[in-house]
Parts: sequence; structure tokens; C-alpha cells
Amino acid sequence: MKERVIRFLLTYALFVAIFVLQRPIFIAYYHDLYAGIGFIDVLSVVWHGLPLDCSLAGYLTAIPGLLSIVSVWTAAHSLRIARIIYFAIAALIMSATFIVDLALYGFWGFRLDATPVFYFFTSPADAMASVGAGFIMLGIFFTILYAAVIWFLLTLVERVPLRMPRKRIKTTAAMTLLTAALFIPIRGSFTTSTMNLSVAYFSANQRLNHAAINPLFSFMYSALHQTDFDKQYRYMPPEKADRLFAELIERPAANDTVPQLFTTERPNVIMIILESFSVHLMPSFGGENIAPNLDRFGKEGILFTNFYSNSFRTDRALTSIISGYPAQPSTSIMKFTEKIERLPSLSKTMKNAGYDIAYYYGGDANFTNMRAYLVSAGFERIVCDKDFPLSERTGKWGAHDHLVFEKLLADLRTAKTKRPILRILQTSSSHEPFDVPFHKFNDKAANAFAYADQCLGSFVEELRRSPMWKNTVVVLVPDHQGCYPPNLDNPVERHHIPLVITGGAVKGPMRIDTYASQIDIAATLLCQLGLPHDD
Repeated sequence: MKERVIRFLLTYALFVAIFVLQRPIFIAYYHDLYAGIGFIDVLSVVWHGLPLDCSLAGYLTAIPGLLSIVSVWTAAHSLRIARIIYFAIAALIMSATFIVDLALYGFWGFRLDATPVFYFFTSPADAMASVGAGFIMLGIFFTILYAAVIWFLLTLVERVPLRMPRKRIKTTAAMTLLTAALFIPIRGSFTTSTMNLSVAYFSANQRLNHAAINPLFSFMYSALHQTDFDKQYRYMPPEKADRLFAELIERPAANDTVPQLFTTERPNVIMIILESFSVHLMPSFGGENIAPNLDRFGKEGILFTNFYSNSFRTDRALTSIISGYPAQPSTSIMKFTEKIERLPSLSKTMKNAGYDIAYYYGGDANFTNMRAYLVSAGFERIVCDKDFPLSERTGKWGAHDHLVFEKLLADLRTAKTKRPILRILQTSSSHEPFDVPFHKFNDKAANAFAYADQCLGSFVEELRRSPMWKNTVVVLVPDHQGCYPPNLDNPVERHHIPLVITGGAVKGPMRIDTYASQIDIAATLLCQLGLPHDD
């Protein structure tokens, strides 16, 4: 019995130790983000993350515990093979989640959850487009190497010799109790609260909280809570929630009390959704002079100074901008086709009012279920990567921005429709890995933003010289703030983006300091067009 208990405890301790050691590695890898922390901070990170490690170690030790119980009654060699295979699988899972998390955190600013899995299975090519082939190969190499190290450490337990016990019933009872005791660290407490990510949050410095999170636990927790919407965020009866919400929302004002921003009733509307832009790229907000064209258009037209994104990913931003639907904290409504089919949208309302509508994107329109959403939003014409020759799809995300803008300009010049138009163009070149055919800044991210801004500037100036300019409204809005500038921890600043409305049919210049977000865009535009916006 003694040997089995030692094996059991060693297995559990090894799992915990491996998870604990991941935190100093994570902090060392992102040493620039954790430059100001001390040894005590590192210890605090390890200590507050320990409950998550113990919980996961409990899950992972359960199967070896069950195999130990079986080994009391049989000495079959297959049990040893089963343990070795199980350790190999566990090592690969632990390694893969740690390496993927290590790679993504710098881009996303949060620990691993189920989001990458959704992105990968909807469009593997686009999901991998954020990184180069060399980076991927390096990741695979370190995943295999780290998995081998974990597997070697775990199989050291096999060196503890096992003998058939003389008191089998007593040994079985003891091992059963030990295995059942894993429920304690797995659950985390004897109270009504079960183990969750909140146990790792201990500091006002969110970076320290992030370092304390176990990425495998975060991934599992996210995956298991993706669709449990009926039980999530239910803090009161629906009737009470509806009553309180009705008191909070503002009633639509009469149209004659709203200032008119446009010079014509049915202007053409061109909306540009700028990948990862923020106010930090604009001198008008005290930022760097990286996006001078966007900054200039803000001075010439209408600039919303206190405007905020609703999320941190494009798929959630699109539903906020086009449908006025708030982003969810742990998933994207775009994943659920049965839900997006019922969403109202700016495009659908404008189409019903006689507008000719189309959507332009240089990448894969199937990524994150985007095509299903756009079709549900009324778009019959969706220009995407397949509409560009292979020779032009040289970017990681498909066609570079200047080609997409040129495509839109060419289509506008040859358009034969007499109806007013709605065109939405989504840029992508200012997304990691920031490889663009342009050089102005040594920093790759800043350079990519400067490139996208130049493409935007060239497009607007070409449009300004066209006859349609005087009857056109151009809406410029980012989808979310990206990973520039780095080390931006303030949650408010991480969502602060500009909204610029310019064009020949726009009254300006004007600065609007009212607080607003992406979910206000659709209703605001529809109101200015005199179209219904109460859905």
C-alpha cells in the first residue's frame, strides 16, 4: 500500500509543481511587461495561482488514482502502458496550452480561453495568419520539447516499484479514499462557491492577476461555460431586470430635437472599419503622429472625442457597429447563426429604404462565421479574398488594404445604380503580424498603422475629387483597440477609440464630447437619415 500512496502523492505533486513553474517562465518571457515587479510580487502570483494549480492537478491525478486501485487486483503490464500513454496525453495538453497562451498573450492581453479554438475551426488559414510560418514551427518545436520534459518528469513516478499487496481490501479502501479526496482541491472549498478564475485576482495591477491564472484552467473554464447563457449573469428575476432596464434606457427623442449633421436627406454612406486603431495614434488626443490622415479628417469633419469600443475582437465589434448589439463578456453572438438571423441591422434597414449595399473585406469572409452574419444583415454582395487574384493575396490576412480600397474605388466609378449606396469596408493590414508593403517606422505595429492610415488617406482624397463626394458621408470607426501602444493596462484607455464622420454631405467641423460607443452608431446614422431606429 505504501508504494501506491507514494506514487499517488508524487503524481499529484508533480502536476502542481509543473504548473507552478510555468508562472516564472511566463513572467520572464514577458519581462518587458513585468519590468517593475519584485520578488515578493512573483511569490504573490505563485501563491494566488496555487488553488487553480491544485484544482487542475486533482483532475489530472484522478485517472492515475483509478489505475492504482485497479493495480491492487491485477499486475497486468497493460496498466503500466496505460499510465505511460495517459502521461503522454496529459503532457501534450499541458504543453500545448502553455505554449499557445505564451504566444497569444502579447497580442490579446488576456490568458488563453476557448476563443482561439472557435477562430481556428471557422477558418484555420485566417486563425494562423496572425503569425508567420517560422513562428508556428518554433511553437510546434517548443510544444513537443516541453511535452517531452513534462512526460519525462511524470514517468519518473513509474520508478517507484509496485508489489501486489497482501491486504487488498484495505489497500483498495485507502486508494479509493485518496482518489475521492481529490474532490477537495478540484472544487476548491466546502462552501457554495466552486473553483473559478476569480481566486487568482488579488492585485490592482491586472498584469499580476493575469500571471496568476493557470492557462489550462482558463481554457477549460471558458470552454465549459460557453453556452450556459441561461444560468450566467442571472442575478435577479427577469421581471425585475426588465423593469430596472426600462428605467435606465433613454427614450428616442423626436427627430426635430436632434441636430442634423448631414446636408442632404439620402446621402451615400461609406463606412470604414479600421482594424485595431485607437486614439493613441492621433495627435488630437495627445497620441503619437502615426495616423495623421485620420487625425486630419477628424478636424475637418465631426469628431466624437469620448467614444469607446464594445469589445476586443473584430467579430464582436461588427455586431456592435452594424446591429447595435452589445458585445458579450465570454463569447460572440456571431457564433450562433440562429441568433444572428434575428438581429436588426443598419444595413438591413437602409436596404429596405432603397439603399444599394455591399461589404468589402480583403480576407476570408467565413472567418468567425462572418459571412453568415453579413448575409443575415442584408448584404447580398460581399467582396472578399476570393474576389482578388492570387497574386494580390500576399498578406497574411489576404489582400492588403490598398488593394481593397482600390477595388472599392473602381467599383464606385463604374457603379450604374441610381440608388443611394451603403458601402462598408473592413481593413485588416494593421492586424498582427503587421507585415505590410510600406516602411515609415521601425516598430512593426506602428508601421502597419501608418500604412493603413496612408491607404485611408489616399482613398478619401480620391473620393473627394469625384462627383459623388458632395453627396457622400464617410464614417471612420475602429473595431477595437489593438496591441499598440504596448503596456496599456488601463481598461478605459484600452477601449478608447475615435469616431470620425466626414464627407461632402457632412456639416462641420464639429467636436462632440458626449460619451458613446459602437452600439450607438447604427441608431445615430439611421436617425440622421430619417429612418426607423427603434428596433
